[in-house]
Amino acid sequence: MKQRWLQPPEWSWNVAGQEVTHVHQWVQLLNDGEAKPDLILYGSPLSRSSISVSGASLYPNEFRKLWKSFATYNLDEDIDFSAFRVADAGDVEMHTTDIPLSHQRIQEATASLVASYPDTLTCMIGGDHSTTACAIRGIKDVHPERTIGILQLDTHLDVRDPAEIGPANGTPIRQLIEGGVVKGEHIINVGLHGYYNAKPLVDYAKEHRIQMVTLKQARMQGIIETIQAALQQLSAEVDCVYVTVDMDVLDISVAPGVPASTPGGMTAIELFDALLTIGKHEAVEHIDFVCLDPSKDSAVSETVKIGVYGWLQFVTGRVCQSK
Repeated sequence: MKQRWLQPPEWSWNVAGQEVTHVHQWVQLLNDGEAKPDLILYGSPLSRSSISVSGASLYPNEFRKLWKSFATYNLDEDIDFSAFRVADAGDVEMHTTDIPLSHQRIQEATASLVASYPDTLTCMIGGDHSTTACAIRGIKDVHPERTIGILQLDTHLDVRDPAEIGPANGTPIRQLIEGGVVKGEHIINVGLHGYYNAKPLVDYAKEHRIQMVTLKQARMQGIIETIQAALQQLSAEVDCVYVTVDMDVLDISVAPGVPASTPGGMTAIELFDALLTIGKHEAVEHIDFVCLDPSKDSAVSETVKIGVYGWLQFVTGRVCQSK
């Protein structure tokens, strides 16, 4: 069945049949006639809804282009994950100028994938952070009876008022709360730091019982221990967990390629440890990676490479969990 609003990826290595040693040989295009995949990947290349100037719409293709640089063997964990089946569903077709229509298409595309593959992990590659609200609404459309929790890795709360700035990338969490899709008490944000959240936004988060874990607190407790505790708490309260990774959670010194890059953020290693831990938890059914702008990267594409590495850490964790 053709998935709603999804088009084949613009960039695909498409090398089925070769010996699988690298990621570009491992990920195959989604084919309904084949065995059910373990994870479905899809892109939402939208950045017109970003508050700051952003080329995050470029990320899904740049993400795929760098697959050739990564093997399907994780040396640190001594795991070959090539038997884990990943299918690329392509990218959601964006309207050239109509942001609400593009948002609706992301919602419908996500719902289509979740309905067609009910037991398969989904991973959305954004796009700016406004796409997260669309994806979660799509999941809720298919499973209105299920309670969704959110683990958010982010420098920002993303609870700005859409009545003031529209459904932009600074608003997805507020959209979900005020739309009755997710309760504030079922949202845990890890990675907040510094001077990047105005007090009225923090007050809103407190009023709606969003759980805020600053990066300073997470480092004192330990990044892995903090993520484990957050997932343990959410899994006891909700039916499934959606993880959203805003790449601006990273420090600007290691990840210049994000629209709202800041000093004082996570190191790449801290993010990798967090994502390996997240992948190991069975309550996590959906994940996204958003707000990565390849046009702001340097010639060596360090931020895009961190994004691919982080995604593979999540996959490695899931393979560890299934053993």
